[in-house]
Amino acid sequence: MNALVNIDTDNPHKTFGQWLEEAKATEINDHNAMNLATADKNGRPSNRMVLLNGHDERGFVFYTNAESHKGDDISENPYAALCFHWKSLRRQVRIEGRVEEVTSAESDTYYKSRPRLSQIGAWASQQSRELPAYDDLKASVATYEKKYEGTEDIPRPDYWKGFRIVPDKIEFWIDGEFRLHRRHVFERQGDGWKTYMIYP
Repeated sequence: MNALVNIDTDNPHKTFGQWLEEAKATEINDHNAMNLATADKNGRPSNRMVLLNGHDERGFVFYTNAESHKGDDISENPYAALCFHWKSLRRQVRIEGRVEEVTSAESDTYYKSRPRLSQIGAWASQQSRELPAYDDLKASVATYEKKYEGTEDIPRPDYWKGFRIVPDKIEFWIDGEFRLHRRHVFERQGDGWKTYMIYP
């Protein structure tokens, strides 16, 4: 199957969108899950799984607490890498680029689309900081549920925002027999892309 996969050599975003749609039909959970790798000012790396919440020609968007570990890394070193792995399709996409904040309007729009309890959770969780007991988190949730009881539109915390990875390199990886994989690389060149293959 993968030997017949086509790559649009003019537009990596088009190929990514097609692959993402195919993964939506084949992955059991979270077809938009991606590994996000960041590094602090000393170059010490860390990574975690997050969800892709938006994608277009500008880049790849996720939302988080900007005071979290990943948020601290990004403020110190505004570059990151992403990796999508769709086991059912035997494909990967690797992305590298700089990180920028999305607009407040974009963050507001996505925040309002989230379930109410997820909005409450953005207020209740001090992401990445020490939690003495899980009951403390539940108590914090209860506190904010009471605070916003009867409020239809819960405001977005200032620290909860979106980030966009603006890619300068995208690699499409296709599984091959005997580890003879296909690897197609797109590298930013001016307003377009340079494309080439690399050895597996």
